[in-house]
Amino acid sequence: MQSKAKTVDEYISSLPDNRAEIIAATRNEIVKNLPKGFEETMQYGMISYVVPHKLYPAGYHTNPNDALPFISLASQKNHIALYHMAVYAGPLHDWFVTEWKKLTDKKLDMGKACIRFKKPDDVPIKLIGKLSTKMTPAQWIKAYETARKSNLKK
Repeated sequence: MQSKAKTVDEYISSLPDNRAEIIAATRNEIVKNLPKGFEETMQYGMISYVVPHKLYPAGYHTNPNDALPFISLASQKNHIALYHMAVYAGPLHDWFVTEWKKLTDKKLDMGKACIRFKKPDDVPIKLIGKLSTKMTPAQWIKAYETARKSNLKK
């Protein structure tokens, strides 16, 4: 179920204690490590880090009124989800999978852009922080536009 929270603090305060704690800790790690230029907001019912319209006026291709998404964090019914568009769009996929394997022998539960963690203790906060440092807004815009052009040719 998508949250109707208007602010990040409202979102976190609406969660059960064990989920609120891990979401807040993960959020803090992302904020601490994210390059300048991204903005924190609520988007699609999740805590999101986006390239704002002032840096990328075109917005997100599926809805140009939305800022370009980069990372989202959510407490879902059966898991905690991290959506990272550069893991999905390719540039950071291999790096993340390699780092995950160095960190744990647990199976990585990952869809296209969604990395799922069944239990709060499974969330690799420091790895997510490191992942957050890997791209600037300008680098993400370039990767996004390259991926979009490639998909349009198919």
